Amino acid sequence: MHPEAMKPEAVNSAAVAGDTLSREVVVANRQGLHARPAALLTREARRWQSRIELVAAAQRVDGKSILDVLTLAAEAGTRLVVEATGPDAQDALEAIGSLFDRRFDEHDEPSEPNDP
Repeated sequence: MHPEAMKPEAVNSAAVAGDTLSREVVVANRQGLHARPAALLTREARRWQSRIELVAAAQRVDGKSILDVLTLAAEAGTRLVVEATGPDAQDALEAIGSLFDRRFDEHDEPSEPNDP
């Protein structure tokens, strides 16, 4: 076997790069993706080795940066795509998707007006 083929970097580079996985989410909070849920989102994203990005219309931002996430100005009903690239991408997507599914544990009323 060629000595280059035995280098650990050659063996691990594919695992570190990983595939890009994505998941569509909807901002269900009445207040949108404001400071508190943005902080929860970025804190969760930082737990993972993978690169996390949020995509909305013509914007792509770093999911590990609260300032970037806030620049999305994602209101209630906004559809976002969460992309994760790296060795733990699947787990990261599940955890971040769960935050959106749980509406960031905010127990406000649905975003639809109920007034007659």
